Amino acid sequence: MRGPWPAERGVLPRRQATLTDARFSELQGQYLAFIAAYTKVNGRPPAEADLQRYFKVTPPSVHSMILTLERRGLIRRTPGLARSIEVLVARDDLPRLD
Repeated sequence: MRGPWPAERGVLPRRQATLTDARFSELQGQYLAFIAAYTKVNGRPPAEADLQRYFKVTPPSVHSMILTLERRGLIRRTPGLARSIEVLVARDDLPRLD
């Protein structure tokens, strides 16, 4: 039999991450800023090809970044729907797009 529950041992469970806890690298911030700006200007989110052109990277690099941003809870996508990227970080928390 295992010992007492974590709270009984004086160890509190990790709290659930919230959007305000979201931390991102400089490059991830640039992707988020680009997605937000593109969406605001064009009225729809960018396609991965748009990201590829802007950042001058390969399609697998863009797709990998999108998956990373989604896994970290920084964006949301709708499966099966093109151009469905939604930035979940407050606009004020995004870096300036270089």
